[in-house]
Amino acid sequence: MPGSPRSRTGRPPAQRTVTRSPAVRPVRENPLRNPIVRMRRAWDRPLTAYYLLLGGSLLITVLGLVMVYSASQITALQMSLPGSYFFRKQLLAAAIGAGLLLAAARMPVKLHRALAYPILAGAVFLMALVQVPGIGVAVNGNQNWISLGGSFQIQPSEIGKLALVLWGADLIARKQDKRLLAQWKHLLVPLVPVAFLLLGLIMMGGDMGTAIILTAILFGLLWLAGAPTRLFVGVLAFAAVIGALLIRSSPNRLDRFACVGSTDAEKCWQAVHGIYALASGGLFGSGLGASVEKWGQLPEAHTDFIFAVTGEELGLAGTLSVLVLFAALGYAGIRVAGRTEDPFVRYAAGGVTTWITAQAVVNIGAVLGLLPIAGVPLPLFSYGGSALLPTMFAIGLLIAFARDEPAARAALAMRQPRFGRKRTGGLTSGRRSDRTPGRGPRRWNTM
Repeated sequence: MPGSPRSRTGRPPAQRTVTRSPAVRPVRENPLRNPIVRMRRAWDRPLTAYYLLLGGSLLITVLGLVMVYSASQITALQMSLPGSYFFRKQLLAAAIGAGLLLAAARMPVKLHRALAYPILAGAVFLMALVQVPGIGVAVNGNQNWISLGGSFQIQPSEIGKLALVLWGADLIARKQDKRLLAQWKHLLVPLVPVAFLLLGLIMMGGDMGTAIILTAILFGLLWLAGAPTRLFVGVLAFAAVIGALLIRSSPNRLDRFACVGSTDAEKCWQAVHGIYALASGGLFGSGLGASVEKWGQLPEAHTDFIFAVTGEELGLAGTLSVLVLFAALGYAGIRVAGRTEDPFVRYAAGGVTTWITAQAVVNIGAVLGLLPIAGVPLPLFSYGGSALLPTMFAIGLLIAFARDEPAARAALAMRQPRFGRKRTGGLTSGRRSDRTPGRGPRRWNTM
């Protein structure tokens, strides 16, 4: 055909067939999967444990201050004291505890290990001083306090918890470095005798609740050290026998065990009224400050049974919030202990986590009527400066360990302050110049 293109041979070119690729359909993502993936990524970030420890402890302490103010007003007025008396003392203790937390969070690990033996020696001395007539003070039948003058008192057994954690972690870490933990004698001695010394000093004052928490710390350290099952069961059985003998020797302790799950208000007044407070709270509570049980019906409303007042005023939502915060602290502590390669950090983080978790379980279990009333406060939440200060120092210990992780340390090093940093650019011969070519002098970026 005229005008049609031809090849060099004079033949018309062959028609090419164009093949189209099939349309690729976009893959539909599961809408429920994205939040789960994002949540997993958030949990796996290097600073997750750091933020959980810092934010969780801060929220628990602040909410505890609010509830102490609400739960202690009636008690203070009944004692002819200002309504904010207990709140002001707790606020002062929280301010001092915040300083201890920041100091512990900034301390290097070597300094924490160096403080283990002085803290242990000081705790043993103070706990022995409690038994000296004229120095020790009895509160609610237990002689485990030392008066500092006026209305200020300290409970040395609370320092004993911190001492056992630090000293026990340092001891086990040293023996692990020398590969001595495979021998059961080195695993138990001198850890168990020193722990029994602290337990004996505590039980001389009659404080069974603190002894339970100290025993839980001991078992936690042995578990982390890899104690064999038969050895662990043997120590547990021995402690159970000693505990049973101590319980049978005290009618007061027998009555507390009899009140587990009881509805007899005459014999189990505190336990039953704690259940009444929780039951009357409903879903969102009766309102902050509107508790009825704190008007003389519920003993120790601002200390051991502050969780019951929280349930009455803030309802199920408030109590679940407290449980979630304690669960976050427990998860963060386990994460710090599991991700470190330093034996001391692993044992100390595990010991602190065991301490706070076990004490929260014992306190909340007693309020719910599932465990006997042990007389231990809710960590960071109940009134009491003697319990608050060592606990906040222990939280600072966990924060220091979380900051010391290699990934967390790198993430913190990459963070730059938002205010007062200079704009980048204008680098000449390996250093930042004072002026950018073609522009005026640099200005501080304060946005």
